[in-house]
Amino acid sequence: MTTKSILCVGVGAPGLPADWDVTRADTLAEARRQFKARPCAVGLLLVQDMDSCADLNAFLLDHWSPHWIAVLPPLLLEHAGWRQLLRDHCADYHTWPVDSQRLRHALGHALGMAALRSEDARPRADDDATLTGQSAAITRLRRQIVKVAAASAPVLIWGESGSGKELAAQAVHAHSPRRKGPFVPINCGAIPAALIQSELFGHERGAFTGAARDKRGLIESAQGGSIFLDEIGDLPLELQANLLRFLQEKTIYRVGGTRSIAVDARVIAASHVNLPQAVQRGAFREDLYYRLNVLALDVPPLRERKDDLLPLAEHFFHAFSSERAPRVKGFSSRAAQAIREHDWPGNVRELINRVRRAMVMAEGRLILPQDLGLAAASPARAPLQLDDARIRAERDAIDASLLRAGRNITLAARDLGVSRMTLYRLLAKHGISAPSRASYTDGQNE
Repeated sequence: MTTKSILCVGVGAPGLPADWDVTRADTLAEARRQFKARPCAVGLLLVQDMDSCADLNAFLLDHWSPHWIAVLPPLLLEHAGWRQLLRDHCADYHTWPVDSQRLRHALGHALGMAALRSEDARPRADDDATLTGQSAAITRLRRQIVKVAAASAPVLIWGESGSGKELAAQAVHAHSPRRKGPFVPINCGAIPAALIQSELFGHERGAFTGAARDKRGLIESAQGGSIFLDEIGDLPLELQANLLRFLQEKTIYRVGGTRSIAVDARVIAASHVNLPQAVQRGAFREDLYYRLNVLALDVPPLRERKDDLLPLAEHFFHAFSSERAPRVKGFSSRAAQAIREHDWPGNVRELINRVRRAMVMAEGRLILPQDLGLAAASPARAPLQLDDARIRAERDAIDASLLRAGRNITLAARDLGVSRMTLYRLLAKHGISAPSRASYTDGQNE
């Protein structure tokens, strides 16, 4: 993708500079093919009277990452659907007949904003996507995973709740010689005590009331692969003995069965509780602990991965893009600062939940701290309080200027002593909706 790469969708002659790399598509179907073959950071929509608002909205929902600028007939602005489409998807719009010089300025600004995006901060599309990051803690974990995966001994993963223990287990399996076999996850704390033995080891027909047929257990279903026992500390003591026998002999007995069944499955266990302390309390078998704790992995909490916070937030923003409000394009600088400063007691799970909520609740083009539920600053942090006061004053000044100017963007920019493009950036920064069509037209006529 070049720095001046633009996807131009629709029929028309906007008069773009010859040195810009313009990919043209007359139809939405062709635009989909072009974008798949060569994604662009900026898109230009040339809308005509006969174009379908619904079809274009569906296209933009699927291709939301570029900065879109629309050129459309003035009469279409009288329709609520078209106005909503511009609010949700477009960074700017113009009306036919197009002012080529103003359009080139708008596209140049969009290209400049796109160039500021850090490609290095985006997560890689590999098997460990959610273990992304360059912090020392996560880099060390990735190296350990590769080493552990090559062996066949049991693995014990420790980490706080929500830190990504199952993701680490999946990475161990994905890098192991057993990667083509099944990965069977089991939450030992979520299965009722009365059913867990049957679920793990299976049962024979007639073993108990309701056992109308033979059933393979989860351990048996992991044949040739890996079985992940999450929250192993919640496993009842009587079943810990059965699990120990399986680890020692690689055989199991179904409930009600008399014959042993050989199972070739690697055990990966995880716990958020301190198992040595559980051993001392008598809540966990010491021999099972040492049998499991052959290869150990520690998943770092998110508070120890400060450098990874923004790449992870960006990853989840893209991973759950189908849930976001169409107008939301990313995180504001204030939101990024709030993410960096939060301690994340709920770890990765909390980050996922806050990002997903913000994508739905954000009212502007950029996610703000309050959308993440992180708006409140610590009373002990005086510099942040001063910064918040400055930001509020800036927003109030913009609101007051727009009010005095009758929502005329040109007059408001002149009143504030800034350029129109600077005012547009400030509007996006503070999540303030762009002026209506009337003020936009007034600005054009000046």
